[in-house]
Amino acid sequence: MTTPHFEIRPSIIRGDPADAYLHWAKDVLRLESINPMVLMDFSAQRDGILCGIEEVKSLLTSVLPKIDENATANVDNLEEEVQVWALAEGDEIKAGETALRILARYATFGLYETSICGMLSSSTGWASAARECVEAAGETTIVAYGARHIHPNVAHILDYASVIGGCSSASTFLGSRQAGRNPFGNMPHTLPLLFGDTVAATQAFDKHLGMEVQRIALVDTFRDEAEEAVNVAQALRDRLRGVRLDTPRERGGVTPMMVHEVRNRLDLTNFKHVEIYISGGLNPERIKGFEESDAPVNGYLVGSHISNAAPNDFTGDIREIEGKPVSKRGRLPGRVENPRLDRVI
Repeated sequence: MTTPHFEIRPSIIRGDPADAYLHWAKDVLRLESINPMVLMDFSAQRDGILCGIEEVKSLLTSVLPKIDENATANVDNLEEEVQVWALAEGDEIKAGETALRILARYATFGLYETSICGMLSSSTGWASAARECVEAAGETTIVAYGARHIHPNVAHILDYASVIGGCSSASTFLGSRQAGRNPFGNMPHTLPLLFGDTVAATQAFDKHLGMEVQRIALVDTFRDEAEEAVNVAQALRDRLRGVRLDTPRERGGVTPMMVHEVRNRLDLTNFKHVEIYISGGLNPERIKGFEESDAPVNGYLVGSHISNAAPNDFTGDIREIEGKPVSKRGRLPGRVENPRLDRVI
């Protein structure tokens, strides 16, 4: 994956999302002319898959003083040099492990503690949930389909985090581009419903869209899934990449037996090349059930298990002030060494 670019909104640079008490602290410290060099460590409350580091780097690059490119990278000194150290996007992290370290004058970054924690907490939660599904699926593809379950302003961040967690791609243009992937999708239910026929809708889909768009047809709208899969395969033949099963829970949802039947009918009619993708309330437990039954699934399209994942709360702790170990009560003073950290700024 190429290094992603994150656009940091002016409102974030202004500190609009910051907790009010950080604004008040900034004002007091400015008026009292207090602005020491501090070392702040950020860590998660639970084990997980780290994500959000690249977005945080984009934020810090925008607000921290520029540094001399020839400066010596040595976190042990206290020269007037900004230093940011971090684990890599996608690393497995342990609860309490330092994932991000900032060494700079407090006024240059203190206001952004809220945003930094938020970026890391949400993205790490999403990436960790995606990894759960990926591990359950083994060699079978997982695609992120959760954008419709969250606010559109952060849908691309969800998709990016899902790919960091191991998803092969995502359903949205913006999210896939953020992750350096091509979007993955299929013909929506809207087309068969408006055309009044699944085959006619699939043919129109094939007629008007470029070949960069996968021909994947939904086959659960009007007829038996196995019957409709064969119908669309006969209509598109080699141009059909796959079918998607999204049978609603009101009809029992998608089952391993259904997948076996669809595969069998396609194979019997010489459409062995047609892949089968399934969706609808998928989570690691359900995915394991399909895998354990040897259901011939080519890909799982997972939405709410990832999008609804709880954030993995991050906390920022000042560990040193002007090189002297400090901490609030209940935390150990001084930096906690982590040899896995690499300097990123």
